[in-house]
Amino acid sequence: MSSPNKTTYEAATPATANEPRDRRSVALAIAAAVVILDRITKRIVVQQLPNGQAHTVIPGIFRITDVHNTGAAFSMFAESASPTTVRNILVAFSVIAAIVLIGMLWRAGRALTLSSVALALILGGAVGNLYDRIRYSYVVDFLEVHIGNYHWPDFNLADSCIVIGACLLLIEIFRPQPTDS
Repeated sequence: MSSPNKTTYEAATPATANEPRDRRSVALAIAAAVVILDRITKRIVVQQLPNGQAHTVIPGIFRITDVHNTGAAFSMFAESASPTTVRNILVAFSVIAAIVLIGMLWRAGRALTLSSVALALILGGAVGNLYDRIRYSYVVDFLEVHIGNYHWPDFNLADSCIVIGACLLLIEIFRPQPTDS
Protein backbone atom coordinates (compact mmCIF):
# COMPACT_ATOMS: atom_id res chain seq x y z
CA MET A 1 0.00 0.00 0.00
CA SER A 2 1.53 3.29 -1.00
CA SER A 3 1.15 6.52 0.94
CA PRO A 4 -0.30 9.52 -0.84
CA ASN A 5 2.33 11.78 -2.30
CA LYS A 6 2.62 15.39 -1.17
CA THR A 7 0.90 16.90 -4.20
CA THR A 8 -2.16 14.68 -3.74
CA TYR A 9 -2.42 15.70 -0.06
CA GLU A 10 -2.02 19.39 -0.86
CA ALA A 11 -4.69 19.18 -3.53
CA ALA A 12 -7.12 17.67 -1.02
CA THR A 13 -6.43 20.38 1.58
CA PRO A 14 -8.66 23.46 1.28
CA ALA A 15 -6.88 26.62 0.19
CA THR A 16 -8.21 28.54 3.20
CA ALA A 17 -5.07 28.29 5.32
CA ASN A 18 -3.94 31.78 4.30
CA GLU A 19 -7.41 33.32 4.47
CA PRO A 20 -8.64 34.88 7.73
CA ARG A 21 -11.31 33.00 9.64
CA ASP A 22 -14.87 33.91 8.77
CA ARG A 23 -16.16 36.14 11.60
CA ARG A 24 -19.75 36.53 10.44
CA SER A 25 -20.93 34.32 13.29
CA VAL A 26 -19.31 36.72 15.77
CA ALA A 27 -21.05 39.70 14.16
CA LEU A 28 -24.38 37.86 14.20
CA ALA A 29 -23.77 36.96 17.86
CA ILE A 30 -23.28 40.66 18.62
CA ALA A 31 -26.60 41.44 16.91
CA ALA A 32 -28.31 38.62 18.84
CA ALA A 33 -26.83 39.87 22.12
CA VAL A 34 -28.25 43.33 21.43
CA VAL A 35 -31.71 41.85 20.80
CA ILE A 36 -31.55 39.73 23.98
CA LEU A 37 -30.32 42.61 26.17
CA ASP A 38 -32.94 44.91 24.66
CA ARG A 39 -35.71 42.40 25.43
CA ILE A 40 -34.43 41.88 29.00
CA THR A 41 -34.22 45.60 29.78
CA LYS A 42 -37.64 46.33 28.30
CA ARG A 43 -39.20 43.42 30.18
CA ILE A 44 -37.74 44.61 33.50
CA VAL A 45 -39.03 48.14 32.92
CA VAL A 46 -42.52 46.97 31.95
CA GLN A 47 -42.71 44.68 34.99
CA GLN A 48 -41.39 47.28 37.45
CA LEU A 49 -43.01 50.51 36.22
CA PRO A 50 -46.60 50.98 35.12
CA ASN A 51 -46.91 52.82 31.78
CA GLY A 52 -46.20 56.50 32.26
CA GLN A 53 -44.50 56.09 35.63
CA ALA A 54 -40.84 57.02 36.24
CA HIS A 55 -37.99 56.23 38.61
CA THR A 56 -35.47 59.03 39.17
CA VAL A 57 -31.87 57.82 39.01
CA ILE A 58 -30.05 61.19 38.97
CA PRO A 59 -32.39 64.06 39.94
CA GLY A 60 -32.85 66.56 37.13
CA ILE A 61 -30.70 64.52 34.70
CA PHE A 62 -31.71 60.86 34.30
CA ARG A 63 -34.90 58.88 34.88
CA ILE A 64 -36.10 55.42 33.95
CA THR A 65 -39.62 55.60 32.54
CA ASP A 66 -42.13 53.39 30.77
CA VAL A 67 -43.19 55.08 27.56
CA HIS A 68 -45.06 53.31 24.76
CA ASN A 69 -43.88 54.90 21.51
CA THR A 70 -46.32 54.22 18.67
CA GLY A 71 -44.36 56.44 16.28
CA ALA A 72 -40.92 56.37 14.75
CA ALA A 73 -37.72 57.79 16.21
CA PHE A 74 -38.34 60.62 18.70
CA SER A 75 -42.08 59.73 18.59
CA MET A 76 -42.48 61.13 15.08
CA PHE A 77 -45.90 60.24 13.65
CA ALA A 78 -47.11 59.03 17.08
CA GLU A 79 -50.12 61.35 16.89
CA SER A 80 -51.08 60.24 13.38
CA ALA A 81 -54.73 60.02 12.38
CA SER A 82 -54.00 56.52 11.07
CA PRO A 83 -51.83 54.70 13.64
CA THR A 84 -52.30 51.31 11.96
CA THR A 85 -50.94 52.65 8.68
CA VAL A 86 -47.98 54.23 10.47
CA ARG A 87 -47.30 50.96 12.31
CA ASN A 88 -47.46 48.92 9.09
CA ILE A 89 -45.12 51.33 7.29
CA LEU A 90 -42.66 51.26 10.19
CA VAL A 91 -42.77 47.44 10.34
CA ALA A 92 -42.21 47.20 6.57
CA PHE A 93 -39.36 49.71 6.72
CA SER A 94 -37.76 47.82 9.64
CA VAL A 95 -38.02 44.48 7.83
CA ILE A 96 -36.43 45.94 4.69
CA ALA A 97 -33.71 47.62 6.79
CA ALA A 98 -32.97 44.34 8.60
CA ILE A 99 -32.70 42.45 5.29
CA VAL A 100 -30.36 45.09 3.86
CA LEU A 101 -28.27 45.05 7.05
CA ILE A 102 -28.01 41.26 6.98
CA GLY A 103 -26.81 41.47 3.36
CA MET A 104 -24.27 44.17 4.22
CA LEU A 105 -23.10 42.22 7.26
CA TRP A 106 -22.76 39.08 5.18
CA ARG A 107 -20.50 40.93 2.73
CA ALA A 108 -18.50 42.90 5.33
CA GLY A 109 -18.50 40.38 8.14
CA ARG A 110 -15.80 37.94 7.03
CA ALA A 111 -13.37 39.92 9.17
CA LEU A 112 -14.32 41.51 12.47
CA THR A 113 -13.88 45.19 11.68
CA LEU A 114 -15.29 48.45 12.96
CA SER A 115 -17.79 48.34 10.09
CA SER A 116 -18.99 44.80 10.81
CA VAL A 117 -19.42 45.58 14.53
CA ALA A 118 -21.30 48.77 13.61
CA LEU A 119 -23.61 46.88 11.24
CA ALA A 120 -24.20 44.20 13.90
CA LEU A 121 -25.18 46.85 16.47
CA ILE A 122 -27.55 48.54 14.02
CA LEU A 123 -29.07 45.18 13.01
CA GLY A 124 -29.60 44.14 16.64
CA GLY A 125 -31.22 47.47 17.47
CA ALA A 126 -33.48 47.35 14.42
CA VAL A 127 -34.62 43.81 15.20
CA GLY A 128 -35.15 44.66 18.88
CA ASN A 129 -37.50 47.51 18.02
CA LEU A 130 -39.12 45.52 15.20
CA TYR A 131 -40.05 42.82 17.72
CA ASP A 132 -41.87 45.42 19.84
CA ARG A 133 -43.71 46.89 16.85
CA ILE A 134 -44.94 43.48 15.71
CA ARG A 135 -45.77 42.12 19.17
CA TYR A 136 -47.16 45.21 20.92
CA SER A 137 -47.82 47.78 18.15
CA TYR A 138 -45.49 50.16 20.00
CA VAL A 139 -41.86 50.34 21.12
CA VAL A 140 -41.02 50.45 24.83
CA ASP A 141 -38.77 53.44 25.54
CA PHE A 142 -37.43 53.90 29.05
CA LEU A 143 -34.29 56.04 29.18
CA GLU A 144 -35.04 59.72 29.79
CA VAL A 145 -32.25 62.30 29.84
CA HIS A 146 -32.39 66.00 30.78
CA ILE A 147 -29.42 68.31 30.33
CA GLY A 148 -30.23 71.77 31.64
CA ASN A 149 -33.47 72.84 29.97
CA TYR A 150 -32.99 70.31 27.18
CA HIS A 151 -35.05 67.10 27.31
CA TRP A 152 -33.90 64.28 25.05
CA PRO A 153 -36.83 62.12 23.83
CA ASP A 154 -37.10 58.81 25.68
CA PHE A 155 -35.16 55.96 24.08
CA ASN A 156 -34.10 52.38 24.76
CA LEU A 157 -31.11 50.04 24.46
CA ALA A 158 -31.94 49.18 20.83
CA ASP A 159 -32.00 52.88 19.92
CA SER A 160 -28.66 53.36 21.69
CA CYS A 161 -27.08 50.52 19.72
CA ILE A 162 -28.40 51.95 16.44
CA VAL A 163 -26.88 55.34 17.26
CA ILE A 164 -23.57 53.82 18.43
CA GLY A 165 -23.42 51.70 15.27
CA ALA A 166 -24.11 54.73 13.07
CA CYS A 167 -21.37 56.70 14.87
CA LEU A 168 -18.93 53.82 14.37
CA LEU A 169 -19.75 53.79 10.65
CA LEU A 170 -19.11 57.55 10.49
CA ILE A 171 -15.76 57.07 12.23
CA GLU A 172 -14.92 54.36 9.70
CA ILE A 173 -15.92 56.60 6.80
CA PHE A 174 -13.92 59.60 7.98
CA ARG A 175 -10.92 57.71 9.39
CA PRO A 176 -7.82 58.33 7.26
CA GLN A 177 -7.13 55.33 5.09
CA PRO A 178 -3.58 54.02 4.66
CA THR A 179 -2.00 55.11 1.41
CA ASP A 180 -0.27 52.63 -0.84
CA SER A 181 3.25 53.82 -1.54
